[in-house]
Amino acid sequence: MKILFTGGGTGGHIVPLIAVMRELQRLNSSLQLFYMGPKDEFGDMLLSQEGLTIFHVAAGKMRRYGGVKAILQTLLDLFIKLPLGFLQAFWKLFFLAPDLVMSKGGYGSLPATFAGWLLGIPIFLHESDSVPGLANRIAAKFSVGIFTSFPNTERFPKTKTLVMGNPVRKEMLEGSREEAKRFFQLQTGKPLVFIMGGSQGAQRINEMLLVVLEEALKTFEIIHQTGEKNFADMQKETKAVLSEENGKYYHPVPFLKETELRDAYAVSDLVITRAGSGSIFEIAALGKPAILIPLPESAQNHQVKNAYEYAKTGAAIVLEEANLTPHFFLEKLKDLLQNSQELQKMSLAARNFAKPEAAKNIARYLLEYLAR
Repeated sequence: MKILFTGGGTGGHIVPLIAVMRELQRLNSSLQLFYMGPKDEFGDMLLSQEGLTIFHVAAGKMRRYGGVKAILQTLLDLFIKLPLGFLQAFWKLFFLAPDLVMSKGGYGSLPATFAGWLLGIPIFLHESDSVPGLANRIAAKFSVGIFTSFPNTERFPKTKTLVMGNPVRKEMLEGSREEAKRFFQLQTGKPLVFIMGGSQGAQRINEMLLVVLEEALKTFEIIHQTGEKNFADMQKETKAVLSEENGKYYHPVPFLKETELRDAYAVSDLVITRAGSGSIFEIAALGKPAILIPLPESAQNHQVKNAYEYAKTGAAIVLEEANLTPHFFLEKLKDLLQNSQELQKMSLAARNFAKPEAAKNIARYLLEYLAR
């Protein structure tokens, strides 16, 4: 049997697909798995480690921000790249003849999903966010089934929808505190805060942290994923503001590989992150209390909606950038980490919300569908 995965635009589309791929291979090692999407350096790096065949196709992106350049790029994408991508996808799918297409959404998924539908191939979708992206709203019309992460996902027909959660790589739940202590050269003895801003880092979070970093390190130890492009600047700035005594409690890294990330999760007492669905479901599965700082520029404001949907459970608090000052942030951090009962409640709420078996359940559903 052949299953083709598609998606693209960000790592947030690729990582959940990898979780499902791994579960499918555990359940049926004879499956042939393929991926189709736009060329993307980060996504290709992740997928290349999974041993599957990758097909690249052109893809068009709808830009919602203004400016003449953005409008011209959108027109180019819609009238040249998207039709070209569809023809490439149609040609490859015609000869590949997969039994099923599993789409994660994102602008890179449309060529494969539309071509697959025209060829009579069953289409399944997964939506990570509480508000569906444009590509999945379009593809929902010709899909067989839709898997959602949040219980109250908007705009999908209920007859097609199954709430499964966001697929989390099983390996992310197997981190080692001891490996984290060794890799990050942790001092221990203080609460450990893990700050991450997504695969690219978060410059505004970094800048806010710098203002109160010396004061924060008197109370906490911090692992900080700065982002590749921000790392050199953060190193330079922190050398200027940190004392030798407190500097040993600060551990900046540009980007964490899978094994390093799972160890950072394992050793942390509190996670501070953006509100992408992937991060939310990982920290939920691990029962980690969290502070969510949603990205205000996210498409359709989906990170803000994700954050508040998750915070309703009591597992996290939301701090929006518009109202966030460095000293207010630090006081919130201190209040939370000095309240062990509240942290325990948040941890329990996170585990109650989590769906750590999402990837396995989706894989089983797809295999059962193919067996009919």
